[in-house]
Amino acid sequence: MSALILDGKALAQKTEAELSERVAALKSKTGRTPILATILVGGDPASATYVRMKGNACTRVGMDSMKVELPETTTTDELLAKIGELNNNPDVHGILLQHPVPSQIDERACFDAIDLGKDVDGVTCLGFGRMAMGEEAYGCATPKGIMRLLEAYEILLEGKHAVVVGRSPILGKPMAMMLLNANATVTICHSRTKDLQSHIATADIVVGAVGIPEFIKADWIKPGAVVVDAGYHPGGVGDIELGPLADKASAITPVPGGVGPMTINTLIYQSVDSGEKKLA
Repeated sequence: MSALILDGKALAQKTEAELSERVAALKSKTGRTPILATILVGGDPASATYVRMKGNACTRVGMDSMKVELPETTTTDELLAKIGELNNNPDVHGILLQHPVPSQIDERACFDAIDLGKDVDGVTCLGFGRMAMGEEAYGCATPKGIMRLLEAYEILLEGKHAVVVGRSPILGKPMAMMLLNANATVTICHSRTKDLQSHIATADIVVGAVGIPEFIKADWIKPGAVVVDAGYHPGGVGDIELGPLADKASAITPVPGGVGPMTINTLIYQSVDSGEKKLA
């Protein structure tokens, strides 16, 4: 058995072409362009790279990005004031606060200050709660990207047992709720779960979201399982030992090129949706 490759890069490229058409139609109809505001606090090189990649994705689909760069010394109150300005700016249709922010800032308070209609990265507690309850809200970009990838490849979720390894507020927890809402039976595990191997061995779908290189071993995973690796670490490895699974799993997300491209793509997808709602 050769595993089906869930190619996030190819799906993201296909989606960008479709989004370009939607943005062009919106511009033609309204004379206005959707704008994503990106907030970068401090000079962390990795964060700066991620923000630049998101800006480039905006450009590729014809959107505009508004870059907001704040110094390392920014306080919580100063960041909250900037978010308030963007919330009240009718030209801004989505707001991204790049994680992580400097340690003196209350990141959760700042995430939750983002207007729900502009929370295109899906980071607010209100957005999470609405999503979990099946109400309208933008999903966290990475788990929502995973759901879009599974849907595109027609991976059956209903009635399946999914094990999510990881419990972060922007990946593991929303991933579990999205799978539950898709009628999967969900077990949430993490790095301190006792006898983790036995939980994973029962899974039809395994999602690695623990943030530790190759923490989940290939021989823990049963034959025919769908394997989703949301990790990325130096050396091009994820959270799951993927190599031996090429001939064991039924479907697999490669690292890189699986989940990663869908994260940024989902941010842009939701930004275009927000622009359409506000401008149309």
